[in-house]
Amino acid sequence: MFDTLAVLLLAHVLADYVFQSGAMVARKHHPRVLLGHALIVWLCAVALIGTLDAWQLAALAGAHLAIDVIKVYAATHRQAGETAGLYLADQLAHLVTLAAVAGFAPDLFASGVWADLPWMPRACLLLAGAIYTTRAGGFAVGQLMAPFGAGRPEASLPRGGVMIGLLERGLIYLMFLAGHPAGIGFLIAAKSILRFESGSKDSATAEYVIIGTLASFGWAIAVSLGIWAIHNGMIGAPLLEIMGTSD
Repeated sequence: MFDTLAVLLLAHVLADYVFQSGAMVARKHHPRVLLGHALIVWLCAVALIGTLDAWQLAALAGAHLAIDVIKVYAATHRQAGETAGLYLADQLAHLVTLAAVAGFAPDLFASGVWADLPWMPRACLLLAGAIYTTRAGGFAVGQLMAPFGAGRPEASLPRGGVMIGLLERGLIYLMFLAGHPAGIGFLIAAKSILRFESGSKDSATAEYVIIGTLASFGWAIAVSLGIWAIHNGMIGAPLLEIMGTSD
């Protein structure tokens, strides 16, 4: 089950965050764009699982399409548009669907052409975690911070905050992979020191930075824990054991 889940997770991440352009996101209310995105989901799953005749993958793409239709409908029929809550609900629904397919067809990966590559599920899991921690986290934090940043003057480097967030989430993910999550505390301390001067002069800026930092760190930690749990499931270790076991 966990091998299949790891591979399907990468298929989802690639379809949503690598092969989906900004233009596609902006035009997702068009049926052809939605169908095209669902086709990409299916193609990614087929390529990574290594089989064309698995109806479960078609069902997964169909479920992905249905979830996206619901999200587009919800975003269109509310004045606020797409919010952080809607984004999180959308991603949670996709993840539940992936887990359901992996639970229903746990041997899906083993039935594909890549079954003789025992390293592939772990490689897929690590890559999916890296993309989901950094890129998907950027969208989540951006949606959350949008209401607070409206009308704020741009007093920093263009997209500097985006790059800082991407790097800090990537570092947190690497710390979990290395088995040293305690290092996150040093990362928080370092960022606090660097931001101290600007925050001490403007309480609004300080609050904005704190909210963004906590959201970014929280996303990275949550995703890293999820990736580690799947990894532990693959090697037969307790799911919540951060350091894992030797295999």
